[in-house]
Amino acid sequence: MISRRLFNFVKAKIPKISPTELIALRSGNTSLDRSILMGKVEFPKKATIVNKFPESKLNHLLSSYDGTRVYPNNNSNYWIDYLAKNKYFSFLIDESYGGIKLSVNEMSNMLTKIASVDPALGVVTMVPNSLGPGELLIHYGTQKQKNKYLPGLADGTYIPCFGLTGPNNGSDATGSIDEGQVVKKIINGKEKIMIKVKINKRYITLAPVANLMGIAFNLNDPEGLLENKKSGISVALLERGHDGLIQDTHHNPLNAGFPNGTIKGEFYIELDQIIGGAENIGNGWQMLMDCLSAGRGISLPATANASSKVATFGIINYAKVRTQFNMPLSKMEAIKEKINSMVFNTWIIQSSIDLTNDILDAGNSPAVLSAIMKQQTTERGRVVLNHGMDIQGGGAICLGYSNFLEKFYRAAPIGITVEGSNTLTRSLIIFGQGLNKSHPYIFPILENVLQNDESGFMKNFRAIFNHSLKLYVSTFNFTNLFPGVSKILEKQLLDFACLTNFVALKGGSLKREQMLSGAMADIFSNLYLALSVQYYHNNYNASIKLTDYIINKLINENQKKINEVVNNLGYERFLLKHLINPLYTTSYEEENKIFEEILENPNILNEIKKNIYVENNILSDLETAGSNIINIDSREYISLKNKIINVDEYENSK
Repeated sequence: MISRRLFNFVKAKIPKISPTELIALRSGNTSLDRSILMGKVEFPKKATIVNKFPESKLNHLLSSYDGTRVYPNNNSNYWIDYLAKNKYFSFLIDESYGGIKLSVNEMSNMLTKIASVDPALGVVTMVPNSLGPGELLIHYGTQKQKNKYLPGLADGTYIPCFGLTGPNNGSDATGSIDEGQVVKKIINGKEKIMIKVKINKRYITLAPVANLMGIAFNLNDPEGLLENKKSGISVALLERGHDGLIQDTHHNPLNAGFPNGTIKGEFYIELDQIIGGAENIGNGWQMLMDCLSAGRGISLPATANASSKVATFGIINYAKVRTQFNMPLSKMEAIKEKINSMVFNTWIIQSSIDLTNDILDAGNSPAVLSAIMKQQTTERGRVVLNHGMDIQGGGAICLGYSNFLEKFYRAAPIGITVEGSNTLTRSLIIFGQGLNKSHPYIFPILENVLQNDESGFMKNFRAIFNHSLKLYVSTFNFTNLFPGVSKILEKQLLDFACLTNFVALKGGSLKREQMLSGAMADIFSNLYLALSVQYYHNNYNASIKLTDYIINKLINENQKKINEVVNNLGYERFLLKHLINPLYTTSYEEENKIFEEILENPNILNEIKKNIYVENNILSDLETAGSNIINIDSREYISLKNKIINVDEYENSK
């Protein structure tokens, strides 16, 4: 009787879960995100990186890139064709189909380096290696489809794109999505079952130049013409020139210089154009959920890494060279404070990428961690760029050789917008999905309720009750269990795991209480980032001072959020008062010491410089001028300084 009442009570508290949400929850797996919600630390084994792509080949691309606009470029697609023909679109494709199949670490490092030259070049490279039809074909295509298309994608015959979003579906990708319908069509006097599709896709990267498109639509079969009676979100392949397909317009995303546009039209397709064939009809959303981790977890963080590293490396050296009031900018505390913030965020981005790449290379597909990476790296990258723009000042707002920021500043909002807006990723996915998916007991309970399994429910309920009680007690009687992780970080892991179990009692109301879920998402994310910084230090040992500084600042950010969450709970706040703690404020003296560490410890600048291209460009000039290897009174130095601080001048219009 008690178990039945408890079962019904929990059932009433659980939010209504749509079929697409359920697919998302069942997709991928968990990793360190689950450990965090258990109050534990479980780092992966450090991956061994094998570089398969010739470094000389990559350097040839980077050194020969002349900064000309990638698209549109006088109706020339030179750089896109160059990338395609030189296997830059084949990082996911197995050698048996002509690809080069890189590890996640190598792909991430390459994307970072390419994007450090021009984010537009990075975007063009990453899209075929993330959410293009290539990855979908690899995992779900029929053998016939793989044999036909994968070699062409590998050698550049095909330039791919993928169409999901439209005027009425953006972050809500399946809401008001384009429709398709199974119909009978007379062809050459014979009746044939086909699919009639009407699409209006926008924001599609590479669409203006693509000749192989993946398109997603909701397929209906009102007359029951299909043998398997399946319907729902499906993904099909189309080649350029398909009768009724229109690719005659393009967008201009903030003048960033990469191809982005529309795919429109009303047309018929064969059943075997569905990726995976007719039997894969209706499985499109599952396919997309399984493949989204590349864009969210690898490509977009790599771009944020490139922009942050270029900005931070450039500004540190610029601040040494640029003088005002008869002193270098690097002597001014207001500048030091901003540079500290730039290094703080850049280090976090690089560290989290390093940890995430190792998790992915171990064969995991952690959807929640990928969402954290997408939201956090792009947001922190924007912070870095904003500080850089402030410091470089007039040089940052005037185009020309000396401006090393404008391309990245212009592209920053793009990374924040695509692959799911950061606002919704933070409030709905990171903690909302994370709570249901990453928690060791909540999703099994959800499955029990959905399957009306009262016995399984009681087993898992007892498990979560014991787990919650143990965590609650441990927040009073803390014991440091994980050597190599600071005591205060480990304690906050336990506090957050305990707090999560109380917040989970809100059930379905969390969907509406997005300020609460957003605050919990921030804590969740910061804990992952702090562990990443610890992991990075454990592997590279660049600076213990900087590591402690960053972790302590993240812990302090979290404590502010924990205090906020506890104070906004109901009766639960009386049980959690001990989680409220005073905030620690970094002293001015500490900030000055960290800045000194940044300037004096060569390991820090070397790590920031890693995986960005610093050869025969403004960054190499800045490095030379900032390194004190040239006499500052020499003609050579004065000439170099003028080259750095002056901006390009143009003839007035006649």
